[in-house]
Amino acid sequence: RSARGRDADGATRLPIDRVFSMKGFGTVITGTLTSGRVAIDTELEVAPGGRRVKVRGLQVHGEKRAGATAGERTAVNLAGVDVEDLSRGQALVTPGAFEETRLADVIVDVLPGAKPLKHGARVRFHQGTAEVMGRVALIGPGPDAREKSPEPFALQPGHRGFARLRLESPAVLTRGDRYILRAYSPSMTIAGGLILDPRPPRTAIRTAAALARCQRLEFDPAAGDRAEGDQRAVVVMVEDAGDAGLSRAAIVSRAGIGPRRVDALVAALAGGGHVVQAGDRLVSAAVFARLQHAIVAALASHHKSQPLSAGMPREELREQLCARGDAAVFDRALESLSATNPPMIFVKDRVALTTHRVELTGEEEQARAAIEQAYRHGGLTPPDAAIVTATAGVPAPVADRMVKLLLRQKVLVRIDVLLFHDEALKQMKAEVTALKASAHADVRIDVAAFKERFGVSRKFAIPLLEYLDRERVTRRVGESRVVL
Repeated sequence: RSARGRDADGATRLPIDRVFSMKGFGTVITGTLTSGRVAIDTELEVAPGGRRVKVRGLQVHGEKRAGATAGERTAVNLAGVDVEDLSRGQALVTPGAFEETRLADVIVDVLPGAKPLKHGARVRFHQGTAEVMGRVALIGPGPDAREKSPEPFALQPGHRGFARLRLESPAVLTRGDRYILRAYSPSMTIAGGLILDPRPPRTAIRTAAALARCQRLEFDPAAGDRAEGDQRAVVVMVEDAGDAGLSRAAIVSRAGIGPRRVDALVAALAGGGHVVQAGDRLVSAAVFARLQHAIVAALASHHKSQPLSAGMPREELREQLCARGDAAVFDRALESLSATNPPMIFVKDRVALTTHRVELTGEEEQARAAIEQAYRHGGLTPPDAAIVTATAGVPAPVADRMVKLLLRQKVLVRIDVLLFHDEALKQMKAEVTALKASAHADVRIDVAAFKERFGVSRKFAIPLLEYLDRERVTRRVGESRVVL
């Protein structure tokens, strides 16, 4: 089996094997650059830990360089960190490009001469220059298992299987990393394998579904074309994420896809109908379709139970259907439903089916007309709501529903505790605006002048003037207003 070459175009990763201080230079780390590139003045991250550092100088095989590439033995002079803050086993990486994790689903190959690897065995996990204690939780046998194991909770020597590693301290991993397992005591090599998922979902593992999931994630890193395996792995991870979606950053850090390959991979998955893009996240096409269906069903139920409602408040709908999901996924579902031909939903502050129509009973129609007429005639001195209800001769609950409907339809406008007909307010704004046009100069209006001009008491004048301020028709200056 051929070895896979170093990925110079991948994210930067340099496992640290030595840390020391040099007089006149400061902190220096050494290691072999396993992927990506390093250049002077590059900002990187030391992981685990997340400390940001800057590359101040480089040497490759003892020679000063401006940059180093994957496969080269490199010494890096770092700024922004002390020797005591670093240790062997950490790695110098592109920020956010790898997972710091205590959990990983893996392929494990037990050496022919080793003892059976038992479920729950404590082991020494080695990857890069790191050694971390952990335990093995067996998921199931690999594809080479031809006969039933004599020990159902053990993987036999010379056999392959799937397992979940539970580490006692964080390791820096991504899909495709190779690792070695050594026995806790004596410390001898017993197995090795490949990381399938460095951030698996915390679900039951000794199930047929967990085994099938690992089989979908399995791939051969030495294969000439990894595209199919990479796409399959990202689809699995997207399905795991549900309506929270999988971020594009996780495609790099978790799925081990080089940053330059992400756009092409996403385009292929979206074009094949496997995923839907929502902002910077990918959601399974099946999950997305279910969310769309749930939105339509929830709106239909709302319209049936509240026929006078203009629709569900957008945030209420999101909380009901996508509370744990990503807002971008919910917004994308609304966008797609409103972009159909013809549109299925109407979206503003409230969301409604485009087929929904407010249907009033005969009593409600009569009440709505009477209430609107009362406020229209009232103008800038509207009647009290109780008087309107009594005059209309309809039950208070009916009148209350019709007032709310008129407010949603913007026929009535609430200012403080008062209700005004929208036409009266529009006429008032036009008249105030006309004052400046006729004067051709700055025009000021105070409470007394406003009361006299519009024939209203102070009870109405104050809230109306404050309304004009909010509408940017006037601006308060001292005790008067300047018409804008």
